Amino acid sequence: MRILVIEDDIETANYIAKGLKEHGHTVDQAHDGKDGLFMALENNYAIIILDRMLPALDGLSILKTLRSSDKQTPVIILSALGEVDDRVEGLKAGGDDYLVKPFAFSELLARIDALLRRGEIKPDSSLLKVADLELDRLSHAVKRAGKPIDLQPREYLILEYLMQHAGQIVTRTMLLESVWDYHFDPQTNIIDVHISRLRNKIDRDFTPPLLQTVRGAGYCLREPTSEAG
Repeated sequence: MRILVIEDDIETANYIAKGLKEHGHTVDQAHDGKDGLFMALENNYAIIILDRMLPALDGLSILKTLRSSDKQTPVIILSALGEVDDRVEGLKAGGDDYLVKPFAFSELLARIDALLRRGEIKPDSSLLKVADLELDRLSHAVKRAGKPIDLQPREYLILEYLMQHAGQIVTRTMLLESVWDYHFDPQTNIIDVHISRLRNKIDRDFTPPLLQTVRGAGYCLREPTSEAG
């Protein structure tokens, strides 16, 4: 499922994201309150992990805005404020759970699973499709025009991310942070190498080509329109 982590401490955010990805989730990150609120409102997430004390806009303000906007995405609050009154305030603001820092990742994962068992969260569809390209997130099977395509693990993660953002421009920075868990190095060609291999597998023997390079911006997975040729 797709999870948003809003946490200003980069080390903590990366720690959470790494653990969630190892358990098969897709993770977006925001490191201040304004960016976090924008992402939470503009995208559909199965769950949001929200730090309470954030720059630009605090976690409780984000929660109140989400709920007043009728955005009912389940939220787990993370906070160093662990008194009973603090927890009650967070839950009354619209939080679904409250986890006090420092915490064990296993406990965070258990709380996510508990919310799932309640039936409050509907996981993203397991089948992603763009034109005749299909990716099954449960079996990790990839097909185009019914023909199986064998991908290496990193190629699969790149394709999954591109398909989740189908029709949108995905930058090299986004891919590095989402698939490799480190920040953008303008000198690296690791993205170009993997994109080239992926394109060779999903486009070489099929028409039309779906994986497009947007010069100076990044990549986009979409079915070309007749106007675009």
